[in-house]
Amino acid sequence: MFLPGAVQAVLVMLWWVADMESRRAGLVPGGLPGPALHGWWMLYGFFPFFVFGFLFTAMPNWLNGPGIPRPAYLSASLLMMAGVLGVHGSALHGQFAPVGVLLHLAGWLVALAALSRTLFGAPQQDKRHAAAVTAAVLLGALGDGAFLAWTALDWPEGLAVAEALGLWGFLVPVFLAVCHRMIPWFTSRVVPNYVMIRPYGPLWVVLGVGAAHGALLVAALPELTWPLALCGAGIVFWFSARWGVARGVRQERLLAMLHIAFLWSGVALALYGADSLGRFAGFPWDAGQAPAHALGIGFFTTMLIGMASRVTLGHSGRRLAADEATWRLFWLVQATAALRMAPELVPALPERLASLAALLWLVALGAWAWKYAPMYWRPRVDGRPG
Repeated sequence: MFLPGAVQAVLVMLWWVADMESRRAGLVPGGLPGPALHGWWMLYGFFPFFVFGFLFTAMPNWLNGPGIPRPAYLSASLLMMAGVLGVHGSALHGQFAPVGVLLHLAGWLVALAALSRTLFGAPQQDKRHAAAVTAAVLLGALGDGAFLAWTALDWPEGLAVAEALGLWGFLVPVFLAVCHRMIPWFTSRVVPNYVMIRPYGPLWVVLGVGAAHGALLVAALPELTWPLALCGAGIVFWFSARWGVARGVRQERLLAMLHIAFLWSGVALALYGADSLGRFAGFPWDAGQAPAHALGIGFFTTMLIGMASRVTLGHSGRRLAADEATWRLFWLVQATAALRMAPELVPALPERLASLAALLWLVALGAWAWKYAPMYWRPRVDGRPG
């Protein structure tokens, strides 16, 4: 799953740069509207490859339960890969899009079934993290289905439902639940005299905040989301403090990446709150797409660099340590997030900064893929199977 994810990291942004520049030149690209397809690429056609690749390995380990069978992960991967190829083909002919999304959804459902078998087939124990991410994968499948209904059945509300479920029903809960489980555990492995603190109550609150936030956005009531978003931001920053961000960033780079990336989720929620409060109070300023990019680039992508690098190094038999190149690429993604948000937060800045941010993404994620993708088809360097 990580290999097509690494390829998609480059392809989806190449497509987005081409789409933006075509529209600026007055050309109308064929197929689905660019912004709508950009949303699907990021929510369903890129990050989920890394999500499933991680969960297929991590959930059986969390639960000491049945592993994901080879036919399941192969069929899920191949169907989702065929699906994204079909959606890429929609640039040539719009009718390819529904077929592509249907294949992608079929692969997603195979993945959901495999994760569910692991969840329910494991011995009785604390399954809360595994249950939370499996429920999020189910909501993601519903969102993918909503996008399919929008493309194939001309359901007007389908796009808004797909975007809300993909972001607030799927990616936000998965990333937050994984952080809740893994950041304290990784920190405990390297920080001396560390006490793991990960209460479930605040996690359920912040996940509920996200679900309610998404529902209000679908209902076209963004001006009412500010209490939820600001509450969620407060919980995230509280978690970060209790997990020892100040101590964690001074340790090894792989751990510092996770702590720094997690802070972006609080920044994003705070921006959503400020934007909503401004609308509620009638201020003439809004944050535009800056909160979404704080989540998508700042939180998800920088967390991906940290977590996927760690998983790749470990499962290829290499030492769990980020080298100088990985560390610099991590900070390049940080710069990408800031650059993409800048024209939204400061309208006087030129819109072309968005294109520059896309090019910076291509440099950072392209270099990351060039460095890490070959590890997925080469034997482990320590001689162990895999």
